[in-house]
Amino acid sequence: MCDTCGCQLHEHHQHDHKVVEVNQSLLEANQRQAASNRRHIEQMGAVAINLISSPGSGKTTLLERTIDALKDTVRIGVIEGDIETERDAERIRAKGVPAVQLTTGGACHLDAPMVHGGLHVLEHFAKGKLDLIFIENVGNLVCPATFDLGEHQRVVLLSTPEGSDKPAKYPATFRSADLVLITKIDLLPYFDFSTDEVTQQTLLLKPERQIISLSATTGDGFDQWLDYLRNLPAR
Repeated sequence: MCDTCGCQLHEHHQHDHKVVEVNQSLLEANQRQAASNRRHIEQMGAVAINLISSPGSGKTTLLERTIDALKDTVRIGVIEGDIETERDAERIRAKGVPAVQLTTGGACHLDAPMVHGGLHVLEHFAKGKLDLIFIENVGNLVCPATFDLGEHQRVVLLSTPEGSDKPAKYPATFRSADLVLITKIDLLPYFDFSTDEVTQQTLLLKPERQIISLSATTGDGFDQWLDYLRNLPAR
């Protein structure tokens, strides 16, 4: 009989202990690699932004419009994370900036060792000259929040078709954000979405959090996003 809970399944406790130890080890190793990634990016003189959202929230479209607006004055590189295909990286390369596609083969998030490899490839194609590095994480509002990739800013996107209850349902992700972007606001007339609810729930999680509402299609609110990027401290 188990001394901990009195059950007859002693082996399951041994299994649980091993799982905890492995998870702790993996997260510690990830944190060390993330710190190394941050130093690497700063040696390049760049700032890194980790974009987190559900699938279909508009991350790649946001990047395309951002590149169009800034690429003549800011040297931009992109690391794309996806389960399969190079489609997002191809869209970014068509805008004339270097992009590296990382495919996880089923994993629901990027981790720091994967980004480490992507940084070296991106640095090669950009010849080491970058001001701003975007990391487009795998579409998911759960797992990416746990893994530091070495970014300087974490931006969480929430699109209007998803519903305004997401900060309350996924608090860890929204609590970890430096900035929340409400995207696709051109669709507000067609969905039951409350920006007041998102603002209230997000600020409850972290009162000093900045929130920007925008549409990458119409350009509404986009200047505020660009100002946020231009005002990021240089590394």
